[in-house]
Amino acid sequence: MLTKTLALKIFEGFSIERWNDLVRPFELIEMDKAAEKMMVAYIIAKYEEDRGQSIDWDWMIHASFFELLRKIALCDIKSPVQRMIRCDYPEEYKKLNQWVVQQYEELLPDKKLLKRFEQYCCGSSPEPDTFTGHTAKVLRAAHKFSTLREFQMISVVNEKFRLDPIEEGLNQDIKDFLDLRAIQLLLTKQGPYRFLLSLEQLRFQTRWNQTPRIPRTSVLGHSFFVAILTLLLEYSSGVTFCEKRRYNNFFCGLFHDLPEAVTRDIISPVKQATDGLPQIVKLIEDEIVGKELYPLMDNCFRQELLYFTSNEFANRIRIPHPNTLFVGEMPEEVARLPAGQQLEVSFDDLNNRYNFAEFSPVDGRIVKVADHIAAFLEADSSIRYGITSPHLTSGKANLLKIYSRDRLVNGIDVMDFFNQFQ
Repeated sequence: MLTKTLALKIFEGFSIERWNDLVRPFELIEMDKAAEKMMVAYIIAKYEEDRGQSIDWDWMIHASFFELLRKIALCDIKSPVQRMIRCDYPEEYKKLNQWVVQQYEELLPDKKLLKRFEQYCCGSSPEPDTFTGHTAKVLRAAHKFSTLREFQMISVVNEKFRLDPIEEGLNQDIKDFLDLRAIQLLLTKQGPYRFLLSLEQLRFQTRWNQTPRIPRTSVLGHSFFVAILTLLLEYSSGVTFCEKRRYNNFFCGLFHDLPEAVTRDIISPVKQATDGLPQIVKLIEDEIVGKELYPLMDNCFRQELLYFTSNEFANRIRIPHPNTLFVGEMPEEVARLPAGQQLEVSFDDLNNRYNFAEFSPVDGRIVKVADHIAAFLEADSSIRYGITSPHLTSGKANLLKIYSRDRLVNGIDVMDFFNQFQ
């Protein structure tokens, strides 16, 4: 399912610049916007669930991926122009969406996923802004607010006359979402706003910071790329995951570098300078997260985020409460453990014994593979552009060495993917 051509097409999201007709104090990249949008969507949705609203997480996950594919295909058409085409020339807009799908027919070999993408782009409500339902409203709100945050960051270096029409439009757009609890808190700069500011620090942290590289990628954009790769690797595993497992894998990928919001990125060679350093660094990360990020997290998502970021690269489950109702019987070795405890398990057990929402299964090893594939593409793409260094070549070689020894991970032949670059 995950091929070189598809991975490189998605990787183009790191080269698409935003707000490129205004002064920008830093690079504003489409992949970073997609990442912040999905993090904001997670926060909004968690507050909505806390209020008793139902969220279709599976739709939201796929919609975030499909919208990135649309952005990559239509990056030369500014959003206001696309909106005018949709409103004033609806038939032409339908043809445009059909053209978008055609660009990915050869890149998305999984027919079920391609059909889902086609329905997203060419269904009865092809434009994401017109999707109905509470989940779609949450995703639209996240899109508008993350755009507003970008606008706020560039407004300090642009003349007012350039910004007034944009600000008026953004304020008008956000009014449609004032009934959402998290939007109220974000706009009034309360709890989740401070947490979001910490997440935004990942946008300013450059990956492989010790070496020149093209394109430069931020930790924030890298995190969303890892989440998307995690989703696609699921389709490559040959296993049907329960929706909770897909949800956990995706958001574990999205938030796997969350500690770096307060610790900054420590590159792998430094982490591995001594045998005991990786474990020490992890303990320090957990301690700093506990002190600086934990108080900023709301009760409605705090424990889940800690589950995503603790032992993030291990296949694992969380012990359900003894009174939990689910299909079948609870395995004896699990029933003896305290509720809420994490338990590392094999891939076979994830598939055959714990592939149920009640166990909150996570394919941490798939998340790690996605993280390594992202790092490989970051190095390989720059080398192919002619910008190279010993850091990039050795980093790429070390990743290949890992999977030449252990090529099959959670049912996925990782070297089969890497061999496409030879």
